Amino acid sequence: MSFGMRGHDLGGKQNFDEFLAKVKENNIDLVQLAFKKSISDIDFTLGNYNPGLGYYIGRRLRENNIHVAVLGCYINPTNPIESERQKNVATFIEHLKYAKAIGADMVGTETGRFDPNFKIVPATYTEACYRLLMKSMREIVDAAEKLGVIVGIESVATHTLYSPEITLRFLREINSPNVEIILDPVNLLDRNNYKEQEKVIDNVFKYYGDRVSVMHIKDFKLDENGDVAFEQVGEGLFNYAPLFKHLKERKPYITMLIENSNESRYHSDCEYLQKIYDEA
Repeated sequence: MSFGMRGHDLGGKQNFDEFLAKVKENNIDLVQLAFKKSISDIDFTLGNYNPGLGYYIGRRLRENNIHVAVLGCYINPTNPIESERQKNVATFIEHLKYAKAIGADMVGTETGRFDPNFKIVPATYTEACYRLLMKSMREIVDAAEKLGVIVGIESVATHTLYSPEITLRFLREINSPNVEIILDPVNLLDRNNYKEQEKVIDNVFKYYGDRVSVMHIKDFKLDENGDVAFEQVGEGLFNYAPLFKHLKERKPYITMLIENSNESRYHSDCEYLQKIYDEA
């Protein structure tokens, strides 16, 4: 596997020079970069993109041997307020232009909730919400195909694409080689299926394993309400071995982005995961 981490886990928002130095001094060469979460001294407001800005960012990344595996643009493509949905779509399309300029592997997003404040609501699981997602994604994917950029889609148990089955439906209906999957297996787990995590992962690789391009990895615990909650790598209930067996068989050198890691534990997290992978 090829390891990396999210840029904003290295100290949060900071100026671009500080960000580059922090990544370099920690010997990290693969990152997920979310501009507005990581960089404080460049204005990424919608409409500010221009080729010169893209070139500048790309040049500075290359000078520091940093490759962007995922350009994060986590929008809500199912925002029920139409003007906000349109703004989200436009923001993502603009990020496709940044990705082209900086050489990012893809632009990534989750698939939203049917609520303007991004709350967990039953309406997210409806056909109406799914159709709204398709409306947004057809606009995005049309732009991605014209620009030659990959769109990375991440399914989450509380979002519009909440299971392997509905994700398979989406991939068939969007029907584009420019759409790939960012797989975060913990994000597909909830209080009802966490004991069947191996089956969930098996279904991902059975249905669309060929489309899995990047991994997000973390661990989980159950909170006081019995819901799945974040935990650091190796400190929770996630069984990595079945997942790594699939990756070892089908996804050589896949990028593994460790979530919520930090400077003090990143390299030990990598060693822990690599050992399990080697034994899988």
